[in-house]
Amino acid sequence: MRRRQVREKLFHWSGIAAVVIALTLVGIFFGTILKTGLPAFWQSTFVMDVHFDPEVVQIGPKPEPMPGESPAAYQQRFNQWQLDLGFVDFGQIIHKSIVKQLPEAAEHPDETLALVTSGELFALRDRVVADPGIIGQTVRLKLLADANVDVWLKGNIDRDLPDTQQQLSPLVRAWADQLQASGVIQNKFSTAIFMNPDSRSSLASAGLAGAFMGSLFMMIIVILLAMPIGVAAAIYLEEFAPKNRLTDLIEVNINNLAAVPSIVFGLLGAVVFIMWFNLPMSSSLVGGLVLTLMTLPTVIIATRAALKAVPPSIREAALGVGASKMQAITHHVLPLARPGILTAMIIGVAQALGETGPLLLIGMSAFVASIPATPFDQSTALPVQIYLWESNELRNFFEGRGSAAIIVLLGMMLALNAVAIWLRKRFETRW
Repeated sequence: MRRRQVREKLFHWSGIAAVVIALTLVGIFFGTILKTGLPAFWQSTFVMDVHFDPEVVQIGPKPEPMPGESPAAYQQRFNQWQLDLGFVDFGQIIHKSIVKQLPEAAEHPDETLALVTSGELFALRDRVVADPGIIGQTVRLKLLADANVDVWLKGNIDRDLPDTQQQLSPLVRAWADQLQASGVIQNKFSTAIFMNPDSRSSLASAGLAGAFMGSLFMMIIVILLAMPIGVAAAIYLEEFAPKNRLTDLIEVNINNLAAVPSIVFGLLGAVVFIMWFNLPMSSSLVGGLVLTLMTLPTVIIATRAALKAVPPSIREAALGVGASKMQAITHHVLPLARPGILTAMIIGVAQALGETGPLLLIGMSAFVASIPATPFDQSTALPVQIYLWESNELRNFFEGRGSAAIIVLLGMMLALNAVAIWLRKRFETRW
């Protein structure tokens, strides 16, 4: 008895130790992600007055539709106006604004523009397009600093490295420190990571908007296809299919498909959906279809387990009072199995949301500089975007940005899971 009690205590404490170790490792993982990723949401930002000098922005008034003018003619005039606006030297406007804060930079326009990310030139142009009346006015704006300036000011690069190993010239580094000390450059929370698509020319303004919309479209497709197809297949196999060799073969294949590496589904999708059906490459539609195929076995297996968990007495009681087989399933079994079915969707969607391999094979690793408006547009996905950022050569900047993207991905996954868990609790029935 004494030895048995000792073994029981050892087993008890071993279980507690295993739980503590697991929670510790999870805490270390999330702590590392948060420590690295949260600072990336704050970026070095210029806060200064910008004067839209009319001598620099020499552009006519914004075209307005004229009476009797066709839409095509007006669009042609508007496009020409935007084309003329594209030749405006907005870099000169930024240079003059910085010179007001840093007079010694007047003779160094190239070094001055190295302080601000190039994407802000287009942001100034878009402001003029949206409101031409801004020409001649002085507006206080927030402009993102260049990615190398952000790395320098945050201390993510060794300041003792020789000039040959620094991305910025000594003059630009000294100006950045001076502007930060004077409060012109501040570390502010930036919405660029949420609102902008990816960018290779303006790294500081690269964002997740395109990847987020791509993942959202794919998850919608997965939910709309995998849910009804998987549940219907599980109901048929569990409640209606005859027990013979054919159904045994189908069940074995479904169980085997659940263990197939995800990369195989990517190859299947590339051949079937892109080569045979000529669906657009790198689109959320193809990605959603591939992830649906990959998710179906998981949904079917989990749904069948939920149906099996419903006591046979429920079916027998329904049939005993005159209900048909279909009525017994739809009116009695499915409502009781609904929490388990929602659990199946949680597992399936979470698995699909984090997949990267299948998406690489259908072209979703391509650089996409726009936010997809429909599932047919070219796009990428959050896991692929994380992969692309982590492989970027500017590691000091994109390591934190990749961790920030992981936080967004986990937030999206937790939000979907929270909705599913809420629905499960709402429809849960005890017997």
